[in-house]
Amino acid sequence: MNSDTSGRTALAAALDKMQADVVHAGTFDYGCNFRERRLRREELLGGADTAVFANVLPKWDLSESILFPGPYGSEAIAYDISSLRPYPFEPGAAALVADYSGPQASIMPRNVLAGQIARAEASGFDVVAATEFEFIVLNETAESLRAKKFSDLAQVAPDNRCWSGQTAAVHSGFVSELEACLNAADIGLFSLSVELGPGCFEATLKHRGAMRAADDAAFFRMFTKAFCRRRGLTASFMPLTGAGFPGIGGHINLSLRSRSSGRNAFGDAGDANGLSPVAKSFLAGLIDVMPDLFPMVAHTVNAYRRLAPGSWAPKTMSWAAYNYAAAVRTAAETEEMTRLELRLPGSDMNPYLSIAAMLAAGLDGLDRGLELTTPPITRGGPDEIPQGAERLPVDLLGATTRFRASARARALLGDAFVDHFAAVCEAEDASLRRAVSAAEVQRYLEVG
Repeated sequence: MNSDTSGRTALAAALDKMQADVVHAGTFDYGCNFRERRLRREELLGGADTAVFANVLPKWDLSESILFPGPYGSEAIAYDISSLRPYPFEPGAAALVADYSGPQASIMPRNVLAGQIARAEASGFDVVAATEFEFIVLNETAESLRAKKFSDLAQVAPDNRCWSGQTAAVHSGFVSELEACLNAADIGLFSLSVELGPGCFEATLKHRGAMRAADDAAFFRMFTKAFCRRRGLTASFMPLTGAGFPGIGGHINLSLRSRSSGRNAFGDAGDANGLSPVAKSFLAGLIDVMPDLFPMVAHTVNAYRRLAPGSWAPKTMSWAAYNYAAAVRTAAETEEMTRLELRLPGSDMNPYLSIAAMLAAGLDGLDRGLELTTPPITRGGPDEIPQGAERLPVDLLGATTRFRASARARALLGDAFVDHFAAVCEAEDASLRRAVSAAEVQRYLEVG
């Protein structure tokens, strides 16, 4: 962590303002799990600014199986004072995000996003973003899930219908208590309501600077899961839980603001779709580059289940104004509110990598002066592929193979990150290659 006196002084002042005597300091890994140490204020300010994290975090998979050779040891980390926020489950406590500042720095998700934000700033833009998550609440505990071998999952609100006022009324206590918990952690909610299917809820977070928005998203998922577990429930952000459950997404709304004027650089009231030339070049970059960066928005095997035939999730790199079937939905109620919404990620996305991918692709469009030549889709539905449109990757291995081979990905993100993250995704794919579902056994056992 930062060892300079001014950094400690600033952190001490921030903790004073928050009246925090305990700090949960940690870093978010590739799976967006918060790996933390709980420190007393005096320990943090008086010596915990040396190496306190093992360098294993970027070298294991979601099951904590080692993927890369050692050596393993402690590595210096640096905290980001701007990430400090109240910790909602302990009085007088705060959460603080840190990240490696040594050899692992270039491959960590939060640092990858920081690099893309710096690119935008160098081009004269501040980045504003907000995320939206659908999630499933199950009437299961950690113990019951394991006793049942993660099958026959008990649903909360099995009678729920999309945007049901009745379900909202029945579960109003749960919703209002979760909202209070998130507000206590300085996670601003635009809305929190029921969505499509049993136990399905949706949270839309308020827009903020891109890094704070990514932190909000990461802590939102962590705190929501903890909130539910403390009540004997389980919150799941798995993109497709199985039969009887809807596919759930994690959407990113993003705009660029002029650093000189403060105005939204995406808005143009005189355009038919309300988009400025900046927005159109950014959108053209998304269409051109995002297929190469796809593992950054879909890094698990299950993320591609949501994109399977029959689903409403986008299958191509399409766009349209206000069309929820498009991969990028444009919205321009006013010039100030104009934004691009990326609808490709599942709800399990890593927000740091997903926002970084969106920025990397869009800024590349601006740097190359790309023109928006792809027409907007005019319809949309399950499996609809517009004529001439390129099909997005259908599984993690295919997406990762393209990512690893992409000269554009390497130019935008660096060889170290591309090689390391590709290896992580390849290992994730391999982990389930030999897994056989009950549905497969039923389909093939007697006919093979």
